[in-house]
Amino acid sequence: MKVDFYHLTRSPLDRVLPRIAQRLHDDGERLLLLSDDADQRRHLDMLLWTYAPDSFLPHAEAGSGDDACQAVLIAPEPTDANAARNVAIVDGRWRDEALTFDRAFHFFGEDHIAAARTAWKGLADREDVERRYWRQGDGGWEQAA
Repeated sequence: MKVDFYHLTRSPLDRVLPRIAQRLHDDGERLLLLSDDADQRRHLDMLLWTYAPDSFLPHAEAGSGDDACQAVLIAPEPTDANAARNVAIVDGRWRDEALTFDRAFHFFGEDHIAAARTAWKGLADREDVERRYWRQGDGGWEQAA
C-alpha cells in the first residue's frame, strides 16, 4: 500500500487535487475524497465541475445518488460505496482506515503539519506501507522522502 504525503506550500488544494483525480480517472481508477468538513465537501463538489473550462470529473457527494456508479465520491468518512482503491484525505486529518485502500493521498498545509508528521512517524515501522513525501519546489513537485 502506498501513502503519498503532499505538503501544500505553493499551490492550493484546488489546483493540485483535480489534476491527481483526473489522472486517476483517465487510468480507469476510482477515487474517494475524504473530508469531515461539510463546507469543504460542497466546495469540492463545485470544483470538480468547474476546475477546467473544457472538462469535468464525474463525481457526487456520498448519499446524493447511486454512490456505486461514481468515479469520484466525496464523503465525510471512509466507505467502499464506489469501490475506490484510491483515497484522498483532503481535510488534513489522517485516518488509519485509509490503509485499507491500495493508495492514499494525504494533503496538508501548514495548519496541519504537526498532525502530518505524527501520521508519517506512525507509519514508519509498517512493512506493508510505502511512504512518500512530496513538497512543492520551484519546478513543481519534488519527492523529498
